[in-house]
Amino acid sequence: MHGKFYPAMPPMATAVRTQSVADAVPAAEIPRFPATLLQEGADLLALGLPKPVIARAMRAALEHGTSVESECCALGVAEELLYHQALAKALDLPFIAALRAGAVHDGAHLDTQLLRPEILRLYHPGQAPTQVIVPRLADLDTIWRQLEAKPGLRRLLAVTTPRAVRQAVWEAGAERRLRAATSHLFENWPLLSARIVLWGKQGFVAGVATGTLVAGCLALPTITLIAAHLVLAIIHLAGFGLRLSALVAARRLPAIALPPPSAATGADLPIYSVMVALHREEAVVGQLIAALDRLEWPKSRLDIKLICEADDHATLQALSQMVLGGQYEIVRVPPGLPRTKPKALNYGLAGARGAIVAIYDAEDRPAPLQLLAAWAQFRHAPAELACLQAPIIITNGAAGALPALFALEYAALFRGLLPRLAAARLPLPLGGTSNHFRTEALRRAGGWDPFNVTEDADLGLRLARMGWRTGMIAPPTYEDAPTDIPVWVRQRTRWFKGWLQTWLVCMRRPRHLRAQLGWPAFITLQILIGGLLIAALSHPLILVFLAYFLWLLTLDAPAGRDLLTICLFTVDALNIVGCYAIQILLGLRSMREWERRAVGRRWALIPLYWLLMSYAAWTAVIELRSTPFRWNKTPHKPVQPA
Repeated sequence: MHGKFYPAMPPMATAVRTQSVADAVPAAEIPRFPATLLQEGADLLALGLPKPVIARAMRAALEHGTSVESECCALGVAEELLYHQALAKALDLPFIAALRAGAVHDGAHLDTQLLRPEILRLYHPGQAPTQVIVPRLADLDTIWRQLEAKPGLRRLLAVTTPRAVRQAVWEAGAERRLRAATSHLFENWPLLSARIVLWGKQGFVAGVATGTLVAGCLALPTITLIAAHLVLAIIHLAGFGLRLSALVAARRLPAIALPPPSAATGADLPIYSVMVALHREEAVVGQLIAALDRLEWPKSRLDIKLICEADDHATLQALSQMVLGGQYEIVRVPPGLPRTKPKALNYGLAGARGAIVAIYDAEDRPAPLQLLAAWAQFRHAPAELACLQAPIIITNGAAGALPALFALEYAALFRGLLPRLAAARLPLPLGGTSNHFRTEALRRAGGWDPFNVTEDADLGLRLARMGWRTGMIAPPTYEDAPTDIPVWVRQRTRWFKGWLQTWLVCMRRPRHLRAQLGWPAFITLQILIGGLLIAALSHPLILVFLAYFLWLLTLDAPAGRDLLTICLFTVDALNIVGCYAIQILLGLRSMREWERRAVGRRWALIPLYWLLMSYAAWTAVIELRSTPFRWNKTPHKPVQPA
């Protein structure tokens, strides 16, 4: 553009070109800028952009190692509109601010314009189509020469904004994209989808196992019950052993280094996509936007997608009242079943422009350095590292017994057990938020299963089965736990139902699963998913047996002195006490001081917490039969200031 374009421009623009860039940036600051940024600033000034906009864009480009053009568009919707209007005026082409989606023909390659909006054809009845373009500053000379050589092109061309192209493409391809978001995994890898609850032989095996247990209880009740009791005891003991190993190893695990805030500079930072699925979240959108705005990453290299159901008018209305930066995009998912978070994420993934994708929930407050920490780890890790999980910290532990025990559980999981699994290169059942993926690996793995109501755990295990690895990063995400028992039960029921779906999917071909993972990972998966489910379901039964044995002792009954009964009682007592103790110790060991103060002595109520979990697990089993894909929505409230 330097000098070639301007002689052909209208006289007014040529006169503007003679102004110094010092008209936009104070002369004292000019020595700080390299020549390329000064030239860009002068070019944008020549296009007629306001001086304050150019000055802000130049400072941001210097700080982030980007271009003035990209920073100008990242300032916001108004600046992007103003900038492309100026480009259209310079090219003497019409400008179209909004494109009619009905004029766009859907096709297999249409979604490329979501990733890099450049050109789109609009069809009009009875007249020639219009080609809308999104020109770049560096291309103006070339486009101008083509227009000079072929003046007839002016009747067919128009200029628009990247945002307008993406919005038209989202709408034009909505139905096709919805079908893909719903059916892609099932159509390509049916054995990896939870769309069919019991697959093939699984129903037969489940029926035979149930029949055998019933027949055994009728024919040989004592032997059958003792055998079942021993199996349950071994399962509880395995879960205790896994968590005990995490507690012992916690002192030996290396600390994960935090990147300095100054790392968010330099031209090598990739585009980072952040996706948040929102459904009936109008109460917390303000808090969410404030949290996302605090992320340490250049706004010009952020691609934040707020994914909403198209008929969720309350959330969309709340978002329309927010002042969103140029990095934000609202994606509307057409209504359709199943109405789940993973389906919405699959829909949004089609337009994710980043090399890395982060997933958050509506109520999340991620640490500002979290993206930097994930990028730094991905940058120095082999390609097999496909995902990073950030720890989740519960901040309302002081609000009551339920959130206190929830906080203890999360500390034990995200800062106790999962780092141990990651260090041992074992599969991680991901949390539902604060996951950071290499975008290419995520797409190659098939995205999320829209029929699995714990899509996070399912995807973490599927990545492991496909040869990828998951790690941990240090900067946490802060959340509030449910404070009402009915809300907690609905949430936990969904989790148990999803874990059962995940275990059934994994166990459709056990030999193949073992070959994919190897014995250590295969056994760990059984303990983590299957073992947790069985432990939760059987917990009340073991408590009943312990109470029964103690009752026998008070009666001095002969059965209370039976050696086998004493042995079973001893094992069960150790399992129950160990189960409670290891969760308390692992949780408290992983917590910060302020978290331990918030929990106080409420950890003593953990037996009641386990009974609630058992109730939720049995409810999940019932729901899996009746409503396997129903998503029990957890309502969220803004965080109250301390």
